[in-house]
Amino acid sequence: MQTKFKKSYKFAIRTALYITIYITLLTSIYLYYFFELKWYHPFILAAIIYLFSFVIIQFRLERFIYKRVKKIYDDLTLLESASLSKGAITTDMRTLTQEIDKYARDKKLQIETLKVREQYRKEFLGNVSHELKTPLFTIQGYILTLLDGAMEDVKLRKKYLIRASKGIERLGYIIKDLDMITKLEVGDLSLNTEVFDIVELVESVFDMFEMKASKKKITLTFDMDYNNPVMVKADKERIQQVLANLIVNSLKYGREKGT
Repeated sequence: MQTKFKKSYKFAIRTALYITIYITLLTSIYLYYFFELKWYHPFILAAIIYLFSFVIIQFRLERFIYKRVKKIYDDLTLLESASLSKGAITTDMRTLTQEIDKYARDKKLQIETLKVREQYRKEFLGNVSHELKTPLFTIQGYILTLLDGAMEDVKLRKKYLIRASKGIERLGYIIKDLDMITKLEVGDLSLNTEVFDIVELVESVFDMFEMKASKKKITLTFDMDYNNPVMVKADKERIQQVLANLIVNSLKYGREKGT
């Protein structure tokens, strides 16, 4: 498809005017001293010089500039179909400069955004690795304890198996976190709200990180005794993610023998 060409006459008009004034003055002075000069001769001469200069500048110099400007447009279009490729090519230097500056700012912003996203991805992968280790080591710890002899105690066996099961649930939540990240990137994230007991959920999260907390002698406890359920309406999985992240950070950065 033929590239559209937007003409600009500003440069030709101004330059032809300057040339006309300069040549007309010099020629008029020369003719005044050496030849008989009528009063209307300078005007005729000025009109001829102006038309000749305008045509030469507009069509010859414009083609010269157009070829080089078109190459700039083509080079930029090869990088990406930018907004400047949708409009007509202009030989006006001010307009061209504005378009190139805007294109450069957009590209710089895109590059900075990509760098930030790459950093987030690196941190996310590190966090995922850490989050996978926690439930795996927890499950392994409970199973090894049972194999070492705790299996004979029925109450302890049931307790550790329940907690190992919750560790497996935690692994499932991490996988769902990865799925959530994918949905966030494609803009397809929705909340599944339900009514549930927040106290029970917190207790479940406490159990999940009990072994990790005991290593730093940190106590996980409520601020008071909740004998009755505290019902809330929210996305249970998302709330569990929030609580788990809060407790993980507390265990990671909290002082030993803290609460």
